[in-house]
Amino acid sequence: MRVDRAWLGLTLLMLPTLLVAMDVTALILALPHLSADLGAGAVQQLWISDSYGLMVAGMVITMGTLGDRIGRRRLLLTGAAAFGVLSLVAAFSVDPLMLIVVRALLGIAGATLAPSILALITTMFPDDRDRGRAIAIWATCQFTGGAVGPVLAGFLLQHFWWGSVFLAAVPAMVLLVVAGPFVLPESKGARDGRLDPASVALSLAAVLLMVYGIKQLAIADTVAVPLAALAVGAALGVVFVRRQLRLPAPLLDLRLLRSRPFTAVLIALVFAGLAMAGTGLLVTQYLQGVLGHTPMTAAILFAPMGLGVAVGTMTAPALTRRMKQPTAIAAGLAVSAVGGLLLTGVDGPGTLPLLMAGIAVLAFGAGPLFALGTGLVVGSVPPERAGSAASMSETGNYLGGSLGLGLLGAVAAVVYRAHTHGTSDSLASALAASGHQSTEQAAATLHTARAAFTASVHANGMIAAVVFAALAVLVLVMKPAPDRPAQAAEAAAPALVASH
Repeated sequence: MRVDRAWLGLTLLMLPTLLVAMDVTALILALPHLSADLGAGAVQQLWISDSYGLMVAGMVITMGTLGDRIGRRRLLLTGAAAFGVLSLVAAFSVDPLMLIVVRALLGIAGATLAPSILALITTMFPDDRDRGRAIAIWATCQFTGGAVGPVLAGFLLQHFWWGSVFLAAVPAMVLLVVAGPFVLPESKGARDGRLDPASVALSLAAVLLMVYGIKQLAIADTVAVPLAALAVGAALGVVFVRRQLRLPAPLLDLRLLRSRPFTAVLIALVFAGLAMAGTGLLVTQYLQGVLGHTPMTAAILFAPMGLGVAVGTMTAPALTRRMKQPTAIAAGLAVSAVGGLLLTGVDGPGTLPLLMAGIAVLAFGAGPLFALGTGLVVGSVPPERAGSAASMSETGNYLGGSLGLGLLGAVAAVVYRAHTHGTSDSLASALAASGHQSTEQAAATLHTARAAFTASVHANGMIAAVVFAALAVLVLVMKPAPDRPAQAAEAAAPALVASH
């Protein structure tokens, strides 16, 4: 494939990447509108927002390996066609149950996209430097789409009905399905083998139960059900791992974890996702509940986080000209730790610039991890297993995000209750209660609640700083051993860099 055709193919792949990321985050802003129109209750709203991510997390391992076996382009185009049709159906849903089911099916279709795209990029760009730039562009599109999504939703909701948020992805999918066969190469692994149904079922059940349990810990009235889900999910995960180690052609090649840099990056992807998701959850609530901004204004003020990651991923390949890849990743993580520390100084409207700087710096520093780290994961395996490796990266991201929402959300709740001396369960409940109180009582309630939630933001910032600092050390400690033969080091170094 000529280089110009490869870059044309990359352009085609980036459009759905951008719009799907926008579609996912845009739903956050559209949820109140569609819930009112469809009459969705609180539990139904939760499933409308979560069913997509749960199915992507549960199916991405299977889809990554399936693409390796039947062809990445074939799987990508099939998933894109399904995603376009289902987006059209979602836009015209007539009740909450229909939308929940369609969103879950969208998750299955969405699980085909990222591993197939990353595996195709590996095939289209055999040169390590070009591959690194291409994966950095892919990661940039993901995070830019996530940042722009709420703003796009605000524009669409101002001029059209809530279904227009789902329709935004349809043209991109149509273009991909029509042009893909002419621009994108077909590639698959050398082994066609059949998928192991038991492994598929075990991976799906284990990931779904664990992600569900983590999410429910942050919102459930009792911890019994979430803890039971986590326990069963973990047990199934152990069975899954043992089965993969016995199979000659496993669904997920866990022997890759013997590589120290590979393992370090996967751990970093999980915990960086944790810190960023927790920060995003608290900062968006702080902008609205403490500073009193509207959802649309809050979305704009929060944009520096997504844009910061986008800039960080784009500049990551340039860093590798001055330092080794593990050093570049670790340096970025150290910068993210500084961003977390900046958040500990946030206190009231006067420090809004500090808040925006904090989330931008935190996100910018994570850019090299998402760009170069994803490249390490995808580039450290033979091309025929690129889809399987990409699925491990994506699963790490989803697990990290769920952990962040669950664990850091729970920590924030504990800090909040401690600072209100148990008089309030959440900022939302305090805001609701103030509406039924006298002016003096309302002012006191709001002052206490906002101060308590600000303390939660400070705690989250400190935790994020510690997490990123620890990850920086981990990446440096687990980098390739310096005493191995120079030729082997030179052969492996480019693989550490290829890649949201």
